[in-house]
Amino acid sequence: MSNTGDKSGRGRVPVKVHKDKTRSQSSRSWLQRQLNDPYVAKAKSAGYRSRAAFKLVEMDQKFRFLKKGTRVLDLGAAPGGWSQVAAAKGATVVAADVLVMEEIPGVTFFQADLTDPHVPTMLIDALGGPADVVLTDMAAPTTGHRATDHLRTIALVEIALEVAEDCLKPGGAFVGKVFQGGSSNELLARLKKAFREVKHVKPPASRQESVELYVVALGFKGK
Repeated sequence: MSNTGDKSGRGRVPVKVHKDKTRSQSSRSWLQRQLNDPYVAKAKSAGYRSRAAFKLVEMDQKFRFLKKGTRVLDLGAAPGGWSQVAAAKGATVVAADVLVMEEIPGVTFFQADLTDPHVPTMLIDALGGPADVVLTDMAAPTTGHRATDHLRTIALVEIALEVAEDCLKPGGAFVGKVFQGGSSNELLARLKKAFREVKHVKPPASRQESVELYVVALGFKGK
């Protein structure tokens, strides 16, 4: 696993994207941010499919929920960076997404709609038993309207939590993306009722200008 130090990118010469009539300003800004992001280079070097892999690496370094033999569900998994991290830890990983995801060694993937009531049983069967950890890095496409984006992403987290409540074994963990402002009051109350410990976390790999935040819930109490 790559060292996640040097978060500031010190020692790197900033890359500037020059104006191109075929690119919009937002496209140039995104490209410049990508070219100057040390995590993008680290992801490429480590063979991860996205820089988001390091967010899970950093949260696991803090909370230690991924272990060899752990049964992990990765919901909304595409393109697969989080599944790669869990598999590298020696976990048994089953991933699901409505999108197609390229094969990852050691990961069983289902193209499935998480709102389908048959999906939890299918995932448990594929895992060989209840999950120890349920992960989701799902987020709705952003509209630019913060309140709307927050609500849409919370709705996805709630769907993932419903699956987690059906699939997790007692003592299990749930990790999901929300937006700054944290979980909604209703979602937070639900998490606190279902888990012994609930934390909001912004891992270092999450861009400072991003409004994303993660909830880490530990010690599932069972249904």
